Amino acid sequence: MRALLALTLMCSAALAQAQVVTRDIPYQDDEGKRFVGYYAYDDALDDKRPGIVVVHEWWGLNDYAKRRARDLAALGYKALAIDMYGDGKHTEHPQDAQAFMAEAMKDPAAAAARFDAGLELLKKQPNVNKHQLGAVGYCFGGKVVLDAARRGEKLDGVVSFHGALATQTPAKPGVVRADILVEHGAADSMVTEEQVAAFKAEMDAAKVNYQFVSIPEAKHGFTNPDADRLSHGEHGGPDIGYNKAADESSWKDMQAFFKKAFQ
Repeated sequence: MRALLALTLMCSAALAQAQVVTRDIPYQDDEGKRFVGYYAYDDALDDKRPGIVVVHEWWGLNDYAKRRARDLAALGYKALAIDMYGDGKHTEHPQDAQAFMAEAMKDPAAAAARFDAGLELLKKQPNVNKHQLGAVGYCFGGKVVLDAARRGEKLDGVVSFHGALATQTPAKPGVVRADILVEHGAADSMVTEEQVAAFKAEMDAAKVNYQFVSIPEAKHGFTNPDADRLSHGEHGGPDIGYNKAADESSWKDMQAFFKKAFQ
């Protein structure tokens, strides 16, 4: 009995010591614009670990994007939720979100530079394995990470959750280094069937190693528990909705995907 009690106390102490630690990290792009990253890691893991960039939805770097960084840290990754809008700004107003997104994406080269600044920041953090890097993006962020893969960023894996698929910079054969996983809601009214077909044709033509998972009955925003509230907000909202089953299945797919990509 005493031995069992001692073992229980030892396990409890180990669990108490291991926890996800977070901190805000200010950084700049090449033009000197100020951004704020949100870094998360498990402080009990002191060996080299894969690093994963998280790119927020069109709402900006909000609590949801930060929560996903913590979720990845709990899986043993070093995760950095980057800031594509500047100063960590975010909103719940669809018109503001549209304006923020339009400004960030009006110049593909500038958008790429913002992603690159975040990726470089992640690589500088202690015990991040610079040779095992990935990126995940949600909604607007899905487009950002897919475009990063398209231009040949040195990433092992890229995952898009209910992301925009259209692009101004289509993939070309021999350029894409990353494996790609797309988790798409079959009931997503914000991404057309034509865009889905065009994306698959683009990936096939460029000979990209990709998986496309179409989840029945899932709408745009299916991973975000706030989606239902935001779709009926005081300002009106887009056609989005949370789907618990889709959220859980897509997260499981992502875990298996990165496990293979980082081998």
